[in-house]
Amino acid sequence: MTPDQSGFLIGRDDLILVTGATGFIGRKVVERLLDRGFKKIRCFARPSAKAAEFAASHNQSSGPHLEVFQGNLLSADDCKEATKDAAVIIHLAAGRGEKSFPDAFMNSVVTTRNLLDASLRSGCLRRFVNVSSFAVYTNTGNAQDKLLDETCALEQHPEVRGEAYCFAKTKQDELVNEYGRQQGLPYVHIRPGVVYGPGNLAISGRVGIRTFGPFLHLGGSNQIPLTYVDNCADAIALAGLKKGIDGEAFNVVDDELPSSRQFLRLYKREVKSFRSMYVPKAVSFILCNLWERYSVWSQGQLPPAFNRSRWNSLWKKTYYSNNKLKSKLGWQPIISTREGLNRYFEACRAGEAHA
Repeated sequence: MTPDQSGFLIGRDDLILVTGATGFIGRKVVERLLDRGFKKIRCFARPSAKAAEFAASHNQSSGPHLEVFQGNLLSADDCKEATKDAAVIIHLAAGRGEKSFPDAFMNSVVTTRNLLDASLRSGCLRRFVNVSSFAVYTNTGNAQDKLLDETCALEQHPEVRGEAYCFAKTKQDELVNEYGRQQGLPYVHIRPGVVYGPGNLAISGRVGIRTFGPFLHLGGSNQIPLTYVDNCADAIALAGLKKGIDGEAFNVVDDELPSSRQFLRLYKREVKSFRSMYVPKAVSFILCNLWERYSVWSQGQLPPAFNRSRWNSLWKKTYYSNNKLKSKLGWQPIISTREGLNRYFEACRAGEAHA
């Protein structure tokens, strides 16, 4: 049975462009669009064996038309060709692995600008979905034990946090907002928390870090803003489809979020046990403060990898909500947190067995 299309911005025969379509989240977004009955999806991917495999895995001779466009978002010509006739653009592609600020900026901000320019010239665009991140929130002015939601302040000086990804995503959001104000771009920001599931098995830095040998548990009783990949993908798809939400931002987290301590205990029980050391929040804050001060004193010889801005973002005790996502998009988790964690731990065990 075809899902109900009432309240959707476009029809099932309108073209949807998905960038980063072969990635961890992108594949699931394409699946959710297909499940909702949309027949014309163009998947933008960099030329690679993975893109060719993705194309071969779908039978394009029958059913929905799934087109794989292999190109580079740094190319204005590729962007022009890819955005042709696209009614909705879901922009997932971003520079995640880059450690340098220039590389992250180039692969998140410059690529987004190319895509925006091309989409506005095409004259067909009805919604641009900018897939952002919780990394853009500052949380510095938010008190302990408070809610972080869509009304909270964004980073005004993301370079201070010392994270290239945070810097690039913040600048990307600012760029999209600017195009909305100046060019009338119809956009929606969607900001996932920690997206997890088979394909992304790393323990989030919100739980702790291994930088200094033993695993340092920094999250304590903090909630982890988890969202299982299928749930996140459905929220992103809905952000591209629902009417009446232009200019809005939506945070994506699941129900029944575990604390960092609960997650770590489950991981050790379900996957493997390892040595960890809990660092109290007062201690971790002081250490980040000292690191930050020494970095300034040394004129950057010690990179500001740990600082108060990062501590506030990752390790301050904070709560999260998906109320806006549910009320305005009609979103509900497809996979419960319990089932999502079970699938994640099963994938982790399989990975350990093959390591």
